[in-house]
Amino acid sequence: MADYSRVESQLQSENRRIAESLRRQSRYLLPLLLFILTFFTTTIAGVFWLNKDGYDLANFELGLPYSLSILFVLASHEFGHYFAARYHKVQTTLPLFIPAPPGQLLFGTMGAVIRTRTPVPTRKAMFDIGVAGPIAGFVATLIILIIGLTNLPPQDYIYTIHPEYLLGMKPAGTIDMTFGNTLLYSLLSGTVANGFVPPMNEIYHYPFLCVGWFGLFVTAMNLIPVGQLDGGHIAYAMLGNRHRFIARFAFGFLLVLGLAGGLSYFRIGSGFGWVGWLLWAAILYFIIKLDHPTISDPEPLSPNRMMAGWIALGIFVVSFTPTPINIPF
Repeated sequence: MADYSRVESQLQSENRRIAESLRRQSRYLLPLLLFILTFFTTTIAGVFWLNKDGYDLANFELGLPYSLSILFVLASHEFGHYFAARYHKVQTTLPLFIPAPPGQLLFGTMGAVIRTRTPVPTRKAMFDIGVAGPIAGFVATLIILIIGLTNLPPQDYIYTIHPEYLLGMKPAGTIDMTFGNTLLYSLLSGTVANGFVPPMNEIYHYPFLCVGWFGLFVTAMNLIPVGQLDGGHIAYAMLGNRHRFIARFAFGFLLVLGLAGGLSYFRIGSGFGWVGWLLWAAILYFIIKLDHPTISDPEPLSPNRMMAGWIALGIFVVSFTPTPINIPF
């Protein structure tokens, strides 16, 4: 009887060990698979941005500058959150990259996320986790932009993509899409650029400029002070329940920009705004929610953290554009 009990105990112990091993492997397997898949979708998208066939394997290496740059920016952002969470003993997943179907005028990814596995205990921890991602992602974006602007190809490069320009013609069969300028992109392109700076309707043919613009766009979207976006975490940690007024103002601002952009479909207005803000506002209202969950911690942030919060606001201001994408009709 004693031998049977000992064998049963050993079996249960072995089963627990196997189950724990499988759980540990799953924590790494899914992030790895998503990263590999996103690497391929972004590389193919990078080829398409060059007006070449992304599904031709002979062109695959052409998309690497774009894919490696965009993965660097996304990984910097998410690992900023991850290491801040680890510092505060909050368990999280590894960054989960989100692949998207590649194609003409598509980025090949919908970004990346991490998910917390344990509650965030204090406002200080919430602030640190929320602010670390945008700051790290912003620094990575700044690096990519400076690399792109200080290593611009000759002006003739655009003619290899659109030879029609040599004949004074508009490219046939393409969508006239313009990325919205930002304060930071405008400042950098006017100061550090060492050659011909392409107009905003052509920068997506320049991998580092395209990724730099994308990084600013993603950073600004995450810093909107609503709900459980990074900006919402920061605003709640800084202001407590007063963040609700800012969240509603930001939500209303997005609605105005979205409606203004929607009017362009009816040839009304000057092309200001972007209809995509309506979709983002709907996601915020119905999924992410406007109000941040309450944390029972009355302790205010330190002056240094408050300063970091205002720096994050400054990053939002220089990274935001009310009209991210403009496609005239």
